[in-house]
Amino acid sequence: MNINIYYGGRGIIEDPTLYVLEKIENVFEDLHIHYTRYNLYDMKNSITTLPQTLKDADGIILAVSLEWMGIGGYMQQFLDACWLYGDKEKISRIYMTPVVISTTYGEQEALLSLKTAWELLGGLCSRGLSAYVEDAIDFESNKEYLGYIEKAAENIYRTISQNIKGLPSSSKGIKQKHIQTALPLTPQESEQLSKYVSDDIYVKQQKEDIEQLASFFKNKLNNQGAEVEMEFVKPFTTHFTPQDNFSASYVFEITDRKQSLYIDVKNDDLICKYEKHNSPDVYAKLTHNVLDEIIHGRMSFQKAFMTGDMTAKGNFKTLRMLDLLFDFS
Repeated sequence: MNINIYYGGRGIIEDPTLYVLEKIENVFEDLHIHYTRYNLYDMKNSITTLPQTLKDADGIILAVSLEWMGIGGYMQQFLDACWLYGDKEKISRIYMTPVVISTTYGEQEALLSLKTAWELLGGLCSRGLSAYVEDAIDFESNKEYLGYIEKAAENIYRTISQNIKGLPSSSKGIKQKHIQTALPLTPQESEQLSKYVSDDIYVKQQKEDIEQLASFFKNKLNNQGAEVEMEFVKPFTTHFTPQDNFSASYVFEITDRKQSLYIDVKNDDLICKYEKHNSPDVYAKLTHNVLDEIIHGRMSFQKAFMTGDMTAKGNFKTLRMLDLLFDFS
């Protein structure tokens, strides 16, 4: 029988979780159970490869220390790696026992969190061990607590050796019906990918490649954005019909594009560009589609205003001049 122990604490000497693990390991030695402990704080740069260690395990212990709230970052990273790269077929046959020791609050919630996570991975859960420790010395010197820990270790052995099954849980049902594996890869592909993820040089190169791609597509989008701007600037410029002794400024806010088209008319001169202007003679709001309808002659400015497709404020006599200044019919 092989049991892996994954410790997600910080490894400080006064951590009572280490005391509990030591007593559990003593029982395993008496029962001639082969066990291996993985201290996640020592393996933080290779946590993504740890799901590979589940291959030969009949059972595992997930041990965390609660110093503030939650199961901690190291254990969460390990569970994330199991979800992304673990062999789900193998996990479905592994018993997991959670061990949660708290010096603050929340050991029951953390215990439930570990069980839920393992069940969502498809694994089997055995009864866990949790405790609140106010004083580490009192806790470690209490013989009743020691007896309880040793009995829990024996129960881990019985559960695995007898292949004890529990009643169905909703977590497993949800996984089977609704939740798909994040990366539908074979176990061999998952193992290889986990090695890549833990390789700092490979990850750095991937980040650089992603930045280059992002820069490429950003430039492409910028070019497309320039074309989008010209689709309105050019029609206004080519359909401009000057009016004698007339000057006015307009701002069209294209609401769904978050752009403002500024038009300034001074007799024969026309300025048409995308920019914000604080005090135009007419300020209008309309969508991209409505403005597109207007420049293609399917709707006039007056009709758009009367039907409510365009709202406007300012000098309405100046507003009515738009259909004379720009004849799109």
